[in-house]
Amino acid sequence: MPLQTEVTVAALAERAGRFLVVEESIGGKLVLNQPAGHLEPGETLVQAVARETREETAWRFAPQALLGVYLWQPVQGTTAFLRFAFAGTVSDHDAAQSLDAGIVRTHWLTRAELAAREAQLRTPLVLRCVDDYLSGRRLPLDAIAHLDGAAAVQSGPWNASLHRR
Repeated sequence: MPLQTEVTVAALAERAGRFLVVEESIGGKLVLNQPAGHLEPGETLVQAVARETREETAWRFAPQALLGVYLWQPVQGTTAFLRFAFAGTVSDHDAAQSLDAGIVRTHWLTRAELAAREAQLRTPLVLRCVDDYLSGRRLPLDAIAHLDGAAAVQSGPWNASLHRR
């Protein structure tokens, strides 16, 4: 049976040593995570991370670099998550905007504060992304290629029907 994989995006925004995180209710438990969510049909990864950040935090996120690509499978045989994490800046906070369903509030926390709340982190990816950011990891945004399906099929020798499941 093929591995089921969900594509997600996450935003890493830092100000004066503090990182923007959301506190959200998942299954009745409060957890901390970077602003993150699923890629929607028709979106690029950069568009998705900007949208998710605005919806979850009321901040406008401007991605500046790809921080990394992370494959996480919580339990063998379960759905895996392919996370594209982006480093960037936030601006234009809209305090009147309501936050996405499940989001309780946002916080600006240091790495040490996140580590002290490790049991409350939604996934191990939260600290891993912060550590990769602090180590200076940055990839250019053009490392991500977004190919429009119709244009790719028209310009290539392949047939779109071969790619349907």
